[in-house]
Amino acid sequence: MIELKVRKVGNSLGVVLPKEVINRLHSAEGAPLFLIEAADGTYRLTPYDPTFEQKMARAEDIISRYRNALHILAK
Repeated sequence: MIELKVRKVGNSLGVVLPKEVINRLHSAEGAPLFLIEAADGTYRLTPYDPTFEQKMARAEDIISRYRNALHILAK
């Protein structure tokens, strides 16, 4: 467990993530991070956009269903 402190940043509040957390998230300064609220009220911090994941799952479904048509259109 890593304790974080809420600090004033300009007119806002923020937390500073330790270097080891940034490395583990495969993130860097200026990179987006997403705070996702789970159904049980907890939060998850991730570098991956959950909406992009959903869009890619839909795209993969379409690609698998229309593989032949897409192959012909690619010619």
